[in-house]
Amino acid sequence: MDIKTTALSICELGQRSNQEDSLYPDKGKSVFSSDLYILCDGMGGHEKGEVASSTVCTVMSEYIAANAGDGKEFTEKDFQAALDAAYDRLDELDDDSVKKMGTTLTLIKFHEGGCFAAHIGDSRIYQIRPSTKGILFKTRDHSLVSDLVTIGEITEEEARTHRQRNVITRAIQPGQERRAVADIAHPSDIEPGDYFFMCSDGILEQMTDDNLVNILSMDKPDEKKRDIIVKVTEDNKDNHSAHIIRVLSVGERTGEHAPAVDGEAVGAPEPRKSRVLLIILAAVILAVILAIVL
Repeated sequence: MDIKTTALSICELGQRSNQEDSLYPDKGKSVFSSDLYILCDGMGGHEKGEVASSTVCTVMSEYIAANAGDGKEFTEKDFQAALDAAYDRLDELDDDSVKKMGTTLTLIKFHEGGCFAAHIGDSRIYQIRPSTKGILFKTRDHSLVSDLVTIGEITEEEARTHRQRNVITRAIQPGQERRAVADIAHPSDIEPGDYFFMCSDGILEQMTDDNLVNILSMDKPDEKKRDIIVKVTEDNKDNHSAHIIRVLSVGERTGEHAPAVDGEAVGAPEPRKSRVLLIILAAVILAVILAIVL
């Protein structure tokens, strides 16, 4: 599958003194295109959250570029190897402090097999289709309030203002005896015009799912949609970042690696049709010869 995208980023400080969110690609306000997108949110209140988020972004993007780039199929094994490399680097940076640095992770990789999506923590990935104003895919937060919603203890509305809403149950940290694992998904229903929206939890302080869908469904340029999201979230307290990724086209890859159908390469002449044409041509030639002879 050949998926082409264009993207814009948001990376706002909020009312914090330092920026603990990290993005790959880190393109500021410019429009860009990539087959790999990463967003990490350094753990607030912990030491060196910005170091953790930037380390994971850098190590994973460099590992994937070196070992699983160029659009070829991206597997769970490829992802785990990149994640292990990030964990190993964090272990090297660990200073044995009581409060460990840490970060969430969201990652999307478009590849010849389709779309690979993974997350750890409470940063989110959405797939939104403006033509139907619907959410096709949404990650489930690894957080205390998300677990409480799942078991019916609180409602989603109550979760938005719950006093423990910032408690996450999974994060990438150094020195873990059991390293946190990612939830992985492979969204397959992808059409031109769809949006993949990746964001840190800070952007959702003043933004509901309905708000997000309505904004991305507007008949406006992507730059204007980004400006509206920035305006809606300008009073948010936390750092808030996002990738706004629009799908431009979805097609099948062609060439020497084109998929096969019933043992025949895509694009090759169909044997049955070729034989029929030869029979017809032979019959026409025979008829002309008979006409001349007779």
